[in-house]
Amino acid sequence: MTNAIIHWRRYLKRRNCSPNTVKNYLSAIRSFVLWLDVPIEEVTYRKIAEYTDHLLGRRLRPKTVNCYLNSVCQFYHYLSDEEGLPIVNPVKKPNIMKRPRGLPRHLNDEQIGSLFRHLKGHRDRAMFTLMLRCGLRVEEVAHLLLGNLDLKRRTLLIQDGKGAKDRIVYISNDALYALLEYLRVRPATKVKKVFLVEKGPLSGQPLSVRGIQKRMEYYARKTNLKISCHHLRHTMATQLLNADADLEGHGGDHAAKGRQPG
Repeated sequence: MTNAIIHWRRYLKRRNCSPNTVKNYLSAIRSFVLWLDVPIEEVTYRKIAEYTDHLLGRRLRPKTVNCYLNSVCQFYHYLSDEEGLPIVNPVKKPNIMKRPRGLPRHLNDEQIGSLFRHLKGHRDRAMFTLMLRCGLRVEEVAHLLLGNLDLKRRTLLIQDGKGAKDRIVYISNDALYALLEYLRVRPATKVKKVFLVEKGPLSGQPLSVRGIQKRMEYYARKTNLKISCHHLRHTMATQLLNADADLEGHGGDHAAKGRQPG
């Protein structure tokens, strides 16, 4: 593999790629190869999806993640076309992250109401309520640990947030209720992450950043709204942010009262 990377470097130079481009390609491939736990010829589309989650876990922006994936894609093209290896390129179009463009920074009351009326299950409601009411980033929701919850004091400890800083976040009434409802039905497990995969072969494992984003994409299709997790964090819908407001606009007793533990 070391020889293949050296040969690829020469190939890029022969194609008159700039020194900076060559450096970025090689850095991305070295990172990918060091992360791999299988031979490079055995990498599958699913493995690339895992690598995408790994990059997101490093808090890389979608644009940067796509640059890494493009480097991997070009390297596989080289191995097949120039080295003649019988190898299939595992990087497919769905691996490339979509980057929302030109979407409004905030959501209005009607959009938020439509989203929350379509939410399925206690887990999704808890995740997205934390984003909306407590301003959590999607990475912070994915990495939230059970030990970070102090429900008696109604606080969350966010570790290694933006800028690698810790901070305390206070939980609103409806966010507390949504979280309690989820914890009540959350499977008993040794996994320390709060939010878990609920279906499929990875059931019971921590829900990844990409997994949360996919849930939001699912609801975006259901509601026909152009929404993202990022929008929830930045939403300042006046009525929904009023004290004790109900997310669905129905004045629900549980949300208003902020039911306490126990």
